[in-house]
Amino acid sequence: MNFIKRVFSTVIGIFVFLFICFGFLIIIGMLFGSSSKEAVVVKDNSILELKLDFPIKDYAAKTTFKEYPFLDTDEKNGLFDLIYAIDYAATDNKIKGISIDNNFIMAGVSQTKALRDALVRFKESGKFIMSYGDIYSQKDYYLNSVADTLFLNPVGLIEFKGLSTERLYFKDFQEKSGIKMEVVRLGKYKSAVEPYLENEMSDNNREQISAYLNGIWTEIKKDISISRNISTETLNTIAENLESRTPELALKSGLIDKIAYHDEYLNSIKNNIGINNNDELNTVEIEDYASYAANKKPYSIKNKIAVIYTEGQIFYGEGDETYVGQGAVNKALEEARNNDKIKAIVLRVNSPGGSALASELIWREVDLTKKVKPVIVSMGDVAASGGYYIACNANKIFAEPTTITGSIGVFGTLPNVKGLADKWGINAEQVVTNKNAVTYSFFEPMDDGQRAFIKESISSVYDLFTNRVAQGRGMTQEAVHNIAQGRVWTGVDAVTNGLVDELGGLDEAIKYAAELVEIEDYMTTEYPIFEKDLDKMLQGFGLIQSKEDLIKEELGDENYKILQEVKAMTKQKGIQLMFPFATEIK
Repeated sequence: MNFIKRVFSTVIGIFVFLFICFGFLIIIGMLFGSSSKEAVVVKDNSILELKLDFPIKDYAAKTTFKEYPFLDTDEKNGLFDLIYAIDYAATDNKIKGISIDNNFIMAGVSQTKALRDALVRFKESGKFIMSYGDIYSQKDYYLNSVADTLFLNPVGLIEFKGLSTERLYFKDFQEKSGIKMEVVRLGKYKSAVEPYLENEMSDNNREQISAYLNGIWTEIKKDISISRNISTETLNTIAENLESRTPELALKSGLIDKIAYHDEYLNSIKNNIGINNNDELNTVEIEDYASYAANKKPYSIKNKIAVIYTEGQIFYGEGDETYVGQGAVNKALEEARNNDKIKAIVLRVNSPGGSALASELIWREVDLTKKVKPVIVSMGDVAASGGYYIACNANKIFAEPTTITGSIGVFGTLPNVKGLADKWGINAEQVVTNKNAVTYSFFEPMDDGQRAFIKESISSVYDLFTNRVAQGRGMTQEAVHNIAQGRVWTGVDAVTNGLVDELGGLDEAIKYAAELVEIEDYMTTEYPIFEKDLDKMLQGFGLIQSKEDLIKEELGDENYKILQEVKAMTKQKGIQLMFPFATEIK
């Protein structure tokens, strides 16, 4: 009898355990899915709040959980989801205007320009845009300057001083520490590895940085000039003399319209839509509204245009939301190529490059796809080096004026700790069967033979790279060489030298693709689709904290960012087609 009771209680325990696990997964699913599936209500007389203080990516990404499909997500807070929401708001009778309130935008310059262009279109509908800031960073001001009325806190400030960037050089550090990078490069402008070779910036590097910074600054001034009715020469003088460093100076210079507190700003919005100061202001946040607008998109079961996003550094591998891998991209290209409903493909490139092998494999898939249906490229903030490699074979290339592109050059780096090993009394000895059995040792300096082999490989990749560009762009290899050598160009300059066909954003690229295949009734479908596992789901839920989260807590965001850059360097396998440096434009 006791035996039967024990068996019965065990069976019941198993069923209870399974029921709890199932219920637990359902709860997680509800929590994960609620944010994206919850209905957004937009009230009459509403204001769209454009608060962009979250990292903005071109593509928010579709994710699937192979074992738990009820957890699948399709976020709508990517750059072009936000742009579509702004465009839709221009036609929505419930939306009376846009408020850009204390915005600290986390986006690149070209992404910011794309958002700004959408706001310009919104104003053309006759609706208003108002802006308030305690502090306007330079990028914030660039976006906010499109507003009809700009407010600044009485003790606030505007950063408007021109662009800058900074590079660290490590030659002396390597000699003192005993840790150095063995470098082989091709292209006099290929300055990604310059900090390991010199203690100061070369003239060639300074020339190209100055050229593209001035190019981007010219575009920023031009856009602000149109919105604020201030000449570009005057804007340059304001920046040169810091004539916006106080609210009073900013008002006098014409960069803002009013000095006021936040409550006065809100009352101005209420007055603008005809309600009393004591009435409640109906608002809807841009992320919520983007989900709402996405459900209003026209649907076509007949014709589709695929938009395939390649965002991040290129590594050999599958790829995910954080980096470009040939696995996910090529799978997306193949699916789009074989789908009869998809008539054309737009490849959105926002990448500084990376692995030469992965770039070549993606190039090959683009080439195969191009033979079946047209492939149009839209360039984002950066489409350089490997990012340009995967773009160069498209039927047509669009870039923003502020896009950083080109950087057609190749380099190879290998860490060497011979000096450090000598300091600590470490000696490495090798035993070989053939003279080239040791390709390279971290503990021995690179000899002439090894350097010659590596240089031969790099020369081969550089020759292939320039040949790919020549074929794709209808140029001679010599002509490509003249604008290559690792040189970086803005989108404007790239149109002039033939690396890009036309200035424009993703919308222009999609419209051109539709015209090319002669379709009017179509919808877009986005790729790639990434798979996630349960561990990552639980990390996001807070039940498991990843080692990355723990490290970030200890180091802080800025130090963690440096660690990630070092980590990315260790993941680089083989020859690299990489943008000259990790640039942060300030």
